Amino acid sequence: MKKYVIAVIIGILLVPVGFYLYLISGHAPVATGASPLPFERFFARLAMHATMERELPKADAGPPTESDLVRGAQAYRQYCGVCHGFPNQQPTVIARGMYPHPPQFFHSKPVRSYDPSRRFRPASRKDYWKVKNGVRLTGMPGFGKSFSEKQLWEMSQFLENLRNLPPGAAAALEGRSEKTAPSAKPHTPLPQGGSHRE
Repeated sequence: MKKYVIAVIIGILLVPVGFYLYLISGHAPVATGASPLPFERFFARLAMHATMERELPKADAGPPTESDLVRGAQAYRQYCGVCHGFPNQQPTVIARGMYPHPPQFFHSKPVRSYDPSRRFRPASRKDYWKVKNGVRLTGMPGFGKSFSEKQLWEMSQFLENLRNLPPGAAAALEGRSEKTAPSAKPHTPLPQGGSHRE
């Protein structure tokens, strides 16, 4: 029995020791162009989904207004588009050089024409969590320390309504003026140590 217990303990210890030796051997993939570790994606997704389910907000902020979408588009253009793309454009050199590759929100699905009869959709709580907290080891930053709750929801609401953007939001996304666009104050990061209530 004693020999069996010792064998089990040695077997358990061999796993982390072997993994450590693999890491210091110089063969572990660390470059963005290298193949992922075995089960790397599986474990990363498993951990992220479990954490998100535990920390998701209990409710969303409701359907956005057109001004919300304009401000969300302005923020996307300034802070997000370099990684996640713009309508009718190829992925940027930054996006192509990242690993994991950031999802391209426009490249595979062209923007549809605006239908004013369609209601704007509330933000996805999962998108809100990602915008606020970021995703470790992916290059996705968290904006929770820089923007107010309202601004975080506006960015998330924009993502949920990409296929039905009103003219003002589409103009803001493309960086052009739109005479019919509602007045919308651009996103301004909170001062360091500022309040996040809005």
